[in-house]
Amino acid sequence: MQTAERLRFSAEDYLAWEATQAAKHEFVAGEVFAMVGARQDHVVVAGNIFAALKQRLRGTPCRPYVADLKLKVEAADAFFYPDVMVSCHPGDLGNQHYISNPSLIVEVLSDSTADYDRGGKFVAYRKLDSLKEYLIVDIEARRVECFRRTADNDWLLHDYVGEADCELISLGVSLPMAEIFEDIEAA
Repeated sequence: MQTAERLRFSAEDYLAWEATQAAKHEFVAGEVFAMVGARQDHVVVAGNIFAALKQRLRGTPCRPYVADLKLKVEAADAFFYPDVMVSCHPGDLGNQHYISNPSLIVEVLSDSTADYDRGGKFVAYRKLDSLKEYLIVDIEARRVECFRRTADNDWLLHDYVGEADCELISLGVSLPMAEIFEDIEAA
């Protein structure tokens, strides 16, 4: 992840500044990071997951969002752009600029962000009391790592590969792996 000219902001200043920018930027503890464009496979997989969730959550209080909506993690003094997220919290419906209470966050790995998605970003995401599941999607390995919060506030890994369905317990839905990786050529 590249720092955007080493700019430093308060969260409020970041929101005002970013609203004037053509490109997206994430914000972590005063620093602003430019987002790079995604590869086609990345966009297709994120779109597949969003579409599957949109269809399965229709008629529920839960709403899926795709990469252009910010996620505020107040406890980490950060704003991120997850690939997909789902909020079932009524307080998120009224905010047009970001959500703060996701139940599910999905990140599709890319070479430049894989370590951060598994490390620092997941550390920040775990500070969200509302977060129940965090999916890391590895296109190359055709694998979905589902980290699920336990009653003891630990995170348990459920690894999905092959033909298994990815179970999203927090939402009461499952996503077939074939649907997640639809239209992706075998490596």
